[in-house]
Parts: sequence; C-alpha cells; structure tokens
Amino acid sequence: MEETKLLLELDLSLASREVIEILIEDTSEPSIFADIAKANTHRPEILRILIENPDTPDEVRQQIVKVLSAPVKIPSEVARVRKTPEMRAENIFQRIQRLGVIEKRHLARMGGREIRSVLIKDPNKEVLLTLLDNPKLTETEIEIMAKSRSIPEEALRKISKKREWMKKYPIVLALVTNPKTSPGIAVTFVNELKTRDLAVLEKNINISDAVRTTAKNILQSRRAH
Repeated sequence: MEETKLLLELDLSLASREVIEILIEDTSEPSIFADIAKANTHRPEILRILIENPDTPDEVRQQIVKVLSAPVKIPSEVARVRKTPEMRAENIFQRIQRLGVIEKRHLARMGGREIRSVLIKDPNKEVLLTLLDNPKLTETEIEIMAKSRSIPEEALRKISKKREWMKKYPIVLALVTNPKTSPGIAVTFVNELKTRDLAVLEKNINISDAVRTTAKNILQSRRAH
C-alpha cells in the first residue's frame, strides 16, 4: 500500500502545476520535457507551459502541437527571456519553500542540481529519504548528506546499505565520523579507514565509545604488523 502511494506521489501525470514548473525551470535535459509531455496529454494547461517555455526542445513542442486543438505559440513567437544562474537558483529556492511535503518528495525523486541543493537541507525526513532515491545524486551530494549532523538516522542507514556508495572512501569516512550514525553501522566500516583517519577517530570524543574502541583496536593491530 505504501509503495503504491509513493508511486502515485511520483507520477508526473498527477504532479501539481507548481512542481512541473520548478522541474522545467531547473532542468536542461530534453528527456524531462518529453516525459512531462507524455504523462500530461490530458492536461492542456501543462502542455501550454511546455509550449511557451523557451527551453522546450522543438521535437517535444511539435508533438504537443499535435495534441492541442487550440492555437498555440510557435517557436519563433516564444519569448527568449533568459535568467542568470543566480536568478534561477533564487526562484527555485523560493518556490520550493512554498510546497508541501508530497510535492517536495516529487521533486526530490527526479529534480536536477538546483532542486537537490535546496532539498538536501530540508528538515523533513521523508523528503530526504526520497532524495536518496534520485538517480542523479552525485558522490559529493551523498558525502554532504553523510556528514550532516541534522540528517535523520534513517537516511544514514539508507546510505550505508547502498554498496555502490560505500565503495567511495569520502562517503565511508563521512558516515563513520558522523555522531548521528548508529554505532552498530559505524563499527562495520571502521576497518576500511586509512590509518591516519583511524588515529583521528580514536581521539574523537563526539563518537561513541564502541566506534572509538574499534578504531583503537584496529590501530594497535596494524602497528603490531
């Protein structure tokens, strides 16, 4: 039931106009425009947003023209108003702040770089957990989340379970040295740390005794050999 609910929340055909507009504002990927158009053939108001957006690929715009029966703007009539990156980022930030949790989760699942940079700081646990399902997340973004002292433990646990991410040393180090990480999770990765990082970890009073003791034992073992 929960999985079905999540799928509905992430369905572009059900996404609010605000979510669609933010996705379009953020993206430079032609596939996003095509996916939105394909999912919203029953919503002329959404198709018109795409038609009138200067960044909509011509191929997508032509497909939309075939669907809409009313007159639409042709490419030469579309206003080519270009915002600076700073203007775009500020606009995206302000618009996301007005959204509810479900809409933020929709953006979290498929949003581009600017959207993710806003949602990575969101205080809602469900938004952050959904963000971790975004296939566009970079190693740097995962590292930022793994370092965060405000991130919920469930998100850290989710990071630790993805083998692909845990092959990256900066993410392992961030996870082990984060006081929010469950000791039961952190100790399983301590042995993967470099000796110099173990030495720092052993003296880190913000980390649990179990993690510091494990670091100390591994250090002694390495020095003995």
